[in-house]
Amino acid sequence: MLSQLQRLSQEIDGRYATDSELQFLTEIAQTYHLRAQTYQKLQAAEAAIVQQLQAKMQALDPTLFRSGSEDVTAKWKRDTLRVLRYSAIAMLLNDPDTLRDRLLFWMQTVMKAFGAQRSCNVTYELMQDIVKQHLTAPQAKLFCPILELNRRSLGIS
Repeated sequence: MLSQLQRLSQEIDGRYATDSELQFLTEIAQTYHLRAQTYQKLQAAEAAIVQQLQAKMQALDPTLFRSGSEDVTAKWKRDTLRVLRYSAIAMLLNDPDTLRDRLLFWMQTVMKAFGAQRSCNVTYELMQDIVKQHLTAPQAKLFCPILELNRRSLGIS
C-alpha cells in the first residue's frame, strides 16, 4: 500500500486521480478486516509455526541446518522469524513491493553468500503448508503469495 500510494502521488502530480488509479484503495478497504485478523493470528501462532517448521525440516533433511561443520539452527530461526514478521506486515499493508525492496533483495545477497538458498527454498515452501494449518482458507490465500515471493526471492530458482 505504501509503495502504491507513493507511486500514485508521483503519477498524478498536479491532478486528481482517476477511479481506476484509486481502485487499489477500495480493494484494501474491502479486505482490511481480513488482513488485520490474519496478522493477529500469525502473531499469536508465530512460535508454533516456526517450531513445526523446524521439526519438519529437521526430519526431512538435517543438513538444512548446517553450513559446513557449523550448526546454523539459531541463525535460521532468527532469520525465519524476521522474514515472517516482515511478511505479515507486507500482507497487512498489501505491500509486497516494499518487502521485496527493503528486505528480500538484501537477504538474497546474504543467503547466496552463505549458500543457504536450498534451506530458504525448503523453509518457505514448507511454511506455506504449515500456515494453512493455522489460518482459514481466505487468510491463507492472502498470506501464501507473500511466502511464495520469499521462496522465489531467497530460494533456489
